[in-house]
Amino acid sequence: MISYQPFYETLFKKNVTEYALIFKYGIPANTVHRMKHNKPITTTTLNTLCEILDCKVDEVIEYIPDEKI
Repeated sequence: MISYQPFYETLFKKNVTEYALIFKYGIPANTVHRMKHNKPITTTTLNTLCEILDCKVDEVIEYIPDEKI
């Protein structure tokens, strides 16, 4: 599973709000909603977020292996 928990930690560290992402930087509100619910986003969006936040990919997403039954 891909988790966006690092994204929210990075937002906090960089003092950037979701509001600013949407209204200042033009990130669609739907994208922020998708990330809140751990839904997929495009690599283009991932690239844009890294540019806005001046961070690495691992500061936006992390891979968490599914538990095997």
